[in-house]
Amino acid sequence: MSALDGLEVRRTTTAQQLADGLSERIMAGAFGPGDRLRESAIAAELGVARNTIREAVRILELTGLVRYEVNRGAVVIAPTPENVEALYTARERLETAALARVPRPEQLEAITQRFEELRAAAEQGDTREIVGRDLAFHQAIVALLDSTRLDEFYAGLTKELRFYLTVLSKSETPEQVVAEHEAILDALRCGDRDRAVAEIRAHVDVSVERLKAMLRP
Repeated sequence: MSALDGLEVRRTTTAQQLADGLSERIMAGAFGPGDRLRESAIAAELGVARNTIREAVRILELTGLVRYEVNRGAVVIAPTPENVEALYTARERLETAALARVPRPEQLEAITQRFEELRAAAEQGDTREIVGRDLAFHQAIVALLDSTRLDEFYAGLTKELRFYLTVLSKSETPEQVVAEHEAILDALRCGDRDRAVAEIRAHVDVSVERLKAMLRP
């Protein structure tokens, strides 16, 4: 008898499914910054155990979308300039390090494919799809580092980045998004690593300034 007899492998737990669903609603604005996620109320409305909701909320906490406050419980994050700076600094350092490397042909092809998918999403004007394709483009850039650990780390950042990119979508047009990413890709295709690094820095800096402007009272 194997020590693993009877072990079942499930693709996604109920808590993960709930976390994904709550994440989508946070992105859509159903829960605003600072709103409480009342576990008992959510459990009653959905007809699931409160412990399952609590686990889902903990998953959201790990993604950076939710945090716990004393006497309030789980609340949706309220973006601050400091949070924006910290997140985008981590992003910039990873991506500039990646763009300083020479991409292999298959890596350049993957980045190009992600850009074409972003362009197609922009033509459709679907904000959610644009944000997803935007993140996939940058994930492909980080893959230039050839580190599965860094890939996983960046994938973790994208949960919170998705929130901020959704916020940013209110202040920029799909055409602007495409143009900024096309400049990065063009530098990569030309083999101009210095320009590619400069373009990603400019892209991140513009995003940070737009977000800060939106956060000002």
